[in-house]
Amino acid sequence: MKREWLVSVLLLALLVAGCRRQPAPAAGESDAAAADSSHPPFEPPVVTNAESPVRYPPVLFQQNVEGTVLLRLFVDSLGRLAPESTRIAEGSGISGLDSAALASVPTMKFAPARKNGRPIATSFLQPIQFRRPEHRAEESEH
Repeated sequence: MKREWLVSVLLLALLVAGCRRQPAPAAGESDAAAADSSHPPFEPPVVTNAESPVRYPPVLFQQNVEGTVLLRLFVDSLGRLAPESTRIAEGSGISGLDSAALASVPTMKFAPARKNGRPIATSFLQPIQFRRPEHRAEESEH
């Protein structure tokens, strides 16, 4: 159980890595201020779950099976996920990992994408990586 918790935490860290965004403009800021260089032109949706909703299938974990699943998701301007639009854009080649990635989608929470600081609806690709902790340490050393 402790190992599954660690894997879940590591997966969540990967989900949110590189998806940090700056705070939204304060109420009353002009459109010009919202579109200035303080905001990147586009910021993707950000996973906001405190704990990763992705569960590494225990049998595959024990067998050292690893892979990456690339999901296509749609999030509206309020950050609500449209589960019916979820698709596997690129499978891992391992049906158990693909199924685990899809099973996590209904419990994922998101902050919406932003364009020039304003929330927008968007379709995007979300990688789900299934890696054993010891292999993550090896990858970060290279």
